[in-house]
Amino acid sequence: MLEFVKAGGWLMIPILSFSVIAVAICLERLWALNNQRLVPQDLLADVWKKLQAGQLNNEAITQLRLESALGLILAAGLNNANAGREIMKESIGEAASYVIHDMERYLNTLGTIAAVSPLVGLLGTVIGMITVFSELMLHGTGDVSILAGGISQALITTASGITVAIPALIMHRYFQRKIDTVVVTMEQEAIKLVDALYSQRDVRVTSDPAP
Repeated sequence: MLEFVKAGGWLMIPILSFSVIAVAICLERLWALNNQRLVPQDLLADVWKKLQAGQLNNEAITQLRLESALGLILAAGLNNANAGREIMKESIGEAASYVIHDMERYLNTLGTIAAVSPLVGLLGTVIGMITVFSELMLHGTGDVSILAGGISQALITTASGITVAIPALIMHRYFQRKIDTVVVTMEQEAIKLVDALYSQRDVRVTSDPAP
């Protein structure tokens, strides 16, 4: 492995650094974007039962805010429930913006790694080919080892950059899709709470598990 890195030249250092950062981000986001941490099943139903039973005091709302992302959004709405429907919806929207920003943490970095890694590999290819042609001008085609070294550097950096970029891009798309799905679920649950408090019609508040 060390020989492989050496053969690729100094540009292997940033490529390897990108791979380590990408793995760290993916592991952290897989943990942070766990469904139970974001949208626990039947949370809205539990909140509604406590609200009807008069058990949803300030302490319970504070605890709700700390338990999950959906809990934070519902707590923001409940804290402003007496201010009117529109104010409640605005407070929910503000809390949702914070939650979405938190869910998207590090994804820009992951996307940048997916975009930049192949370019760094391509730069290694260009440098390797420049080395090859420079040696051809100085020594001709007699020294095969010098030519092989330049070509090897060109191929290794390109392959390494693409190897880092492909899984980084896949995981970036996966996390974006997951966040979009979670946001829709949170929006539906928040609307149910607002309708249950202000609408005259019956509203089903039993939560469904997020996909």
